[in-house]
Amino acid sequence: MSPGHDRPRRPSPLQRFSPERWSKQEPTYRDADPGLIAAALRWSQQRPSGNWYAFAAATDIRGDRPFGAEVGGAEIVAWRDAAGTLRVGPGACPHLGAPLALAAVEDTALICRWHGMHVGAGDSGRWCPYPAFDDGVLAWVRLDALGGETPTEAPILGLRPADTTVHAVTRVVGVCEPRDIIANRLDPWHGAWFHPYSFARLRVIGTPPRKGITVDTHPFVVEVTFRVTRRFGVPVEAEFSCPDPRTIVMRILSGEGAGSVVETHATPIGPGHDGRSRTAVIEAVIADSDRPGFRHARRALPLLRPLMNYATTRLWRDDMAYAERRYDLRRRTGTV
Repeated sequence: MSPGHDRPRRPSPLQRFSPERWSKQEPTYRDADPGLIAAALRWSQQRPSGNWYAFAAATDIRGDRPFGAEVGGAEIVAWRDAAGTLRVGPGACPHLGAPLALAAVEDTALICRWHGMHVGAGDSGRWCPYPAFDDGVLAWVRLDALGGETPTEAPILGLRPADTTVHAVTRVVGVCEPRDIIANRLDPWHGAWFHPYSFARLRVIGTPPRKGITVDTHPFVVEVTFRVTRRFGVPVEAEFSCPDPRTIVMRILSGEGAGSVVETHATPIGPGHDGRSRTAVIEAVIADSDRPGFRHARRALPLLRPLMNYATTRLWRDDMAYAERRYDLRRRTGTV
């Protein structure tokens, strides 16, 4: 018998449950207090951000070509220099406004393809780089003119697993404002009703107070079963918290994958041609587990990431409709 052969095996995280008909589950509208959700949202919007905005997955930014994006109506361009350092700056060439997302990368500089103008990290005149931050999962840019707050040296992040190797980042764009995305996550009661394909037996066991919300009292805590099949799921306890006004983090407190997080970042893009606001949801799923077999997940990342992205996109296809509806109702009542 090999060493450790008689070591007790940990039970499977999957648990069997009796699925009930969607229409027969317990209604949650009595508990989903609009005043409480609004109070939690108001508190979240007063959190400091340091003027940092997540704009892409860290892996999207490469050294062989620039990456273009729009944040709060500002066109930005990002790339990596020869050392792999993230660099970000204005997305328009200061000469005649050519898109630097189409430029050529030369270490710390970009070469505009229209007239060969070089712009880069050392410039201090017409083109100045922005502060940038790479946390290993997401790429961030600090836009002080847009944020208007006291700047910080780095983004204000929530708790994450010590090892963030197993992660996936999904980006979805909707017609709404960042607060509509946050409000969606501050309503955990809709989960089993609106997403029955993903959640079952959802119960909110902790909420912030209606008045006097603090950093310690602001999280929502839920018990929920993540569906794997119709009759099997993984029960966990999780909390939802807001480290900054445009981010909400779901962290698993107990159950399989304790410590894993889902970070939902709501980044304003700017108005579209119709004048309505656009917001990018950049959601990072960072998985962790103390099971010995979890080490294999690192080797299977090329296969796991598309599956993780599919699950996230499916949820946000529905939740974006929720956020866009909130925004549309405000426009109709003239409160936007």
